[in-house]
Amino acid sequence: MRPIATFPVVPRLPARLARLHDLAYNLRWSWNHDTVELFRRLDSELWESSGHNPVLLLGRVDQARLEEVAADDGFLGHLDSAARSLDLYMASETTWFRRTQVPQDGALTAYFSAEFGVTECMAFFAGGLGILAGDHLKSASDLGVPLVGVGLAYRQGYFQQQLTSAGWQREEYHDNDFHTLPLVLETRGNGDPLLVEVSYPHRPVFAQVWRAQVGRVPLYLLDANLEMNRPEDRLITGQLYGGDLELRIQQEILLGVGGYRALVALGLEPSVYHMNEGHSAFLALEYVRHLMERHRLRFDAAQVAAAAGLVFTTHTPVAAGHDHFPPELVEQYLGDYARMLGLPMGELVALGQASPGEPFSMTVLALRLAAHRNGVSRLHGAVTRAMWYALWPDVPVNEVPIGHVTNGVHLESWISREMKEVYDRYLGPDWREKPADTALWARAGQIPMDELWRTHERRRERLVAFARRRLRAQRERHEPARAADTQSEGVLDARALTIGFARRFATYKRAALLFRDADRLARLLNDPERPVQILFAGKAHPRDEPGKALIQQVEQFAREPRFRQRIVFLEDYDPAVARAMVQGVDVWLNTPRRPLEASGTSGQKAAANGVLNLSVLDGWWEEAWEDTRPLGGSGGWAIGHGEDYPDPEEQDRIEAEALYALLEEEVVPAFYQRAAGGLPRAWIQRMQASITRLCATYNTHRMVREYTERFYLPAAAHAALLLAGRASQARHLADWTTRLREGWSAVKVTAVSSTPSAVTVGDELRVSAEVQLGELKPDDVAVELYLGRVNAAGELTEAAAFPMQPTRTIADGVYLFDGTGAPCPRSGLHGFSVRVLPHSPLLLTPYLPGLITWAAPNTLSHGPALVVMSSATS
Repeated sequence: MRPIATFPVVPRLPARLARLHDLAYNLRWSWNHDTVELFRRLDSELWESSGHNPVLLLGRVDQARLEEVAADDGFLGHLDSAARSLDLYMASETTWFRRTQVPQDGALTAYFSAEFGVTECMAFFAGGLGILAGDHLKSASDLGVPLVGVGLAYRQGYFQQQLTSAGWQREEYHDNDFHTLPLVLETRGNGDPLLVEVSYPHRPVFAQVWRAQVGRVPLYLLDANLEMNRPEDRLITGQLYGGDLELRIQQEILLGVGGYRALVALGLEPSVYHMNEGHSAFLALEYVRHLMERHRLRFDAAQVAAAAGLVFTTHTPVAAGHDHFPPELVEQYLGDYARMLGLPMGELVALGQASPGEPFSMTVLALRLAAHRNGVSRLHGAVTRAMWYALWPDVPVNEVPIGHVTNGVHLESWISREMKEVYDRYLGPDWREKPADTALWARAGQIPMDELWRTHERRRERLVAFARRRLRAQRERHEPARAADTQSEGVLDARALTIGFARRFATYKRAALLFRDADRLARLLNDPERPVQILFAGKAHPRDEPGKALIQQVEQFAREPRFRQRIVFLEDYDPAVARAMVQGVDVWLNTPRRPLEASGTSGQKAAANGVLNLSVLDGWWEEAWEDTRPLGGSGGWAIGHGEDYPDPEEQDRIEAEALYALLEEEVVPAFYQRAAGGLPRAWIQRMQASITRLCATYNTHRMVREYTERFYLPAAAHAALLLAGRASQARHLADWTTRLREGWSAVKVTAVSSTPSAVTVGDELRVSAEVQLGELKPDDVAVELYLGRVNAAGELTEAAAFPMQPTRTIADGVYLFDGTGAPCPRSGLHGFSVRVLPHSPLLLTPYLPGLITWAAPNTLSHGPALVVMSSATS
């Protein structure tokens, strides 16, 4: 029997408790311990059973309890304090953005992501990508950056994990009840839900819009589970990363196209659109279509204008992690769209193909349409440039226009309450608002050793208690008779060195590297004088059978008698489990197969709590390791020296041996070497070094500031420039680019001066080159001397470009360019070439695909055009 009407039932709060509603519906509570403690105080057991969901808590708490606390002066004082804190936060006029940035009309950024992990009760995320997106919104809120989030409201979200009696991952999906989550349905003036329409083959699909308020930042989530949609279309927002390729393209059309239209329907006009991974890349096409319609532009002009305001961040160095679709599926879903854009279908498909005949790649589409592109760590930026250099033919790999912004974490969301109190005492309260202040974090060295260590020991004790509770619940399903023995049989020791390993279980993350020599590991863990224990947690993608096999392997080792007390696998990894682990372990272990870790942020969460990292030099740790070494003690340990191996088996063997050696010879001895008072002083010094050097850099406040200053504000200014005056500059740039492409085949470097037999260190070169431009003019191009060292393969390396200026016209369309000031600061074999690139003050990058011309070897001449200028006389 189906109802004839539906309506939400909301809690009846006494008038004195009305502010509990405001606190529950602003997700700032998720990083405000005082507000969380207020809800826990209302009913601690219900807070836990509700999944840390204050809206559900308020709907289920006994009415008598509400009446009781409404007359409790202590509770009311706590409530008033929390409400006042929220009000002051929301009304603040002194945020970083207001204090430091010149006000810009319309400088709003829309941040699109397929997942958002703001807090565990809103299961719209699968792992690190979503947690990073949630932390991005939180820091944008704290900093006052004008930003909105856009995603999908999944009815079931990601799966809950249970292990079978054989240790195999089993997925369970539970429906989200949006009416009992901190979500508000967006409505029109008449109270009806605000609806967004997106065209799919032969039918429209509608979505309503839910809003989650993340501090000062609204997060808009589209929900297609509406009766007006066909039953199969209601499943578009059914599961995160569920279904087949057709469902995936449907989801990504709704996210990109529908998300853009939702902002229009809400009356919002962002000037910048940030695509967090390629899932939302279709929004770039919708933005182009919107500009074509609004400004009456051709596709090429609209594309130029749109690109200026598009930022694309890729997180995936693993080829299989990028979304690809068969061209025929794209044609099926975007055929009508191509006609709206005025493009032949083949041209639209080609926008997402690295080369003709390949599948349609969402990453390629985003790279082609966005003017701002970045990876998520220094190493990942280099890896990404090497992955996609073919999109910019003949551009040196190190100059491919993809930069990097290293990921961070939202510190207040992940630091334990006890550590926050320590930081408040010794760093001062400013660390909360200015977590990127290096001078502030330098005070960590002033934290008394005994206080830092006792605080950490309490967190380890809490982690062991937490893990025992979780383990007991797991065993109740498989071994009911032994579940109560979890604590009495000695599973985990609150005083033992505790290692944590928690992340997505993909094969390249090598969760089983520790078990390559199980006997050696058993001796290490069971040393009666220096015991060691390991907590594992993590999920494998539902279709990742090798990842599931890794979980089973770890779980089977954990069940062996020799490991049973020392190794625990905690089911259903989520933010609650993550917080307990990063706040309570002593060492955070990370063993990816370099260079396949884009960034990784779990180790950053651990470091913020004084936990030491033990990691392969990959992702963020590759650069963080260098940050900690200048101090007396490093902030952890590095497995290997950053080597790359052609043979994965050899890499595993060598790095497993290095891991065992580090544990046996450095990590375990340092932990158990105690001075007077039982303090491991050398260990605590490493903790202080880690906090001092890492917290100021590896946080999302620094990250969001970097995005704002390097991308959002310049992108907004450039987009405004191109769209001003009925988009006259965009039209001009599009016409100029068309003229450039039509005339580029005539561009040639016809003659270059010869190089001398030897040059003295410190000398500067002046090189002349004859360049044929055909119908183009010298102002249309940049001619550059490209000078660097020559490696053993005869290739230029460590090269730099130096501008050359036009000095005279040689013939019709042929010009002489002269370059001076190219230094040779080091000895060794050097070489140079000359290249021609497009040049316009309206271009953000000179690297337009296919438009670069290099001098051919046979253009080199031996004559007086080359002058060697000695630095002593010039």
